Amino acid sequence: MSPKGTVVDPVVDFIQTSRDRYVTELTQYLAIQSISALPAYVDEVERCAGWTAGELDRVGLEHVRLIETPGNPIVYADWLNAPSAPTILFYGHYDVQPVDPLDEWDSPPFEATVRKGEIYARGAADDKGQIFMHFKAVEACLKQTGRLPVNMKMILEGEEEIGSPNLGGFIRAHRGDLEADVLIISDSSMFDRGVPSICYGLRGLVYLQIDLRGATRDLHSGSFGGGVANPCFVLAQVLGEMKDRGGRIKIPGFYDEVRPLSKEERSTFARLPFNERQYRIDLGAPKLSGERGYTTLERLWARPTFEINGLLSGFTSEGAKTVIPSVAMAKASMRLVPDQDPNNIAELFESHLRQVTPKTVTLEVTRLHGGKPWITQLDNPFVQAAGRAIERGFGRAPVFNREGLSIPAVSTFQEILGIPTVLFGIGLPDENAHAPNEKLDLGNLHNGIIASTFMYSEIGKLSG
Repeated sequence: MSPKGTVVDPVVDFIQTSRDRYVTELTQYLAIQSISALPAYVDEVERCAGWTAGELDRVGLEHVRLIETPGNPIVYADWLNAPSAPTILFYGHYDVQPVDPLDEWDSPPFEATVRKGEIYARGAADDKGQIFMHFKAVEACLKQTGRLPVNMKMILEGEEEIGSPNLGGFIRAHRGDLEADVLIISDSSMFDRGVPSICYGLRGLVYLQIDLRGATRDLHSGSFGGGVANPCFVLAQVLGEMKDRGGRIKIPGFYDEVRPLSKEERSTFARLPFNERQYRIDLGAPKLSGERGYTTLERLWARPTFEINGLLSGFTSEGAKTVIPSVAMAKASMRLVPDQDPNNIAELFESHLRQVTPKTVTLEVTRLHGGKPWITQLDNPFVQAAGRAIERGFGRAPVFNREGLSIPAVSTFQEILGIPTVLFGIGLPDENAHAPNEKLDLGNLHNGIIASTFMYSEIGKLSG
């Protein structure tokens, strides 16, 4: 807490006395089933957009409105009453991932449950809990001081979990309205429990669907086996051509634009409090795996990957059915690093795939979504201001790290608006984002609200 008599004291006191209310309100937010990937939930996505807009109005932001897009609405609000101060553009998303497999949840995914200081629900960490943190930080400042130390613009979208297909068009169409000095995003994790961090790099993404077709219908494997290709088997062979035994991706040209890790970064990664053995145990993995010649953190943060995200073919129910399936499908993704371009990588992948796929099947490749990798400089004054704020809010200076996940919006904002980005997340590596039993540590949420108010103050001291 800040020294007695400073302007932040009433703000922090307000936050300290509102902890129970925050949990109640967040529970209401998490109850809305805003699954953007499934058309059956379109009404819930709309309802969540409305709740978000109502909350921004309740905390005291101005010019709150829902802006229609070809997809889900974008929520906008601002507070622009500090003419000599910098302007923060805050971005987040109110949509969430599907909840399957439902039977692996220990409590219903949209009935938030608190267990041992953590709140469990879909969207708790990704991203409702983290944007809620800023709602409450803004509320505390405005309720207790009547003002913010910075100008603030907020946009919250409802399509991040499906690749933000309409965000780029929205930003271009509203470029003038979105002018700011810095972009703040809270949609990432702390390095570890008790170790706050600032993320300065993200991997990009290419996500595709591969469809192979053999005969026009499923065939009896006794009557036709040995006479026609089995798409399921061909798919397994084709996918096996994507990596060698050392974990290196075999797509020609794939590594041509990869920015190598510097000696300084490798040294910094090595000094971080990371225990590979404990990491393996926590994951329940028999052994860690990845590209030969790199540490686990280097593989996770600064090396590209090729992964199979799903497979579908043939008979998968209980019992036996001797069938040669007519079709086989795989969903595949590639995580990219600076300076790889998603479109170029997708072209290289498709070219290689067509080279290794035999003519005994037909091939169709569908590009689903993706995003560019991102990295920033650590000496950026906004990054340094966020570091000071996090130290005040959490009582410990943050470490600086990259992350392996992708937030396509970051590079989209940077390209169109040309402003620096600060990624300040309060999730944890075991938060189960995109998986059953997603959760958020309430202590981190509370400290994050306090740290966010300090961050507004620290940024407000910079010249606008």
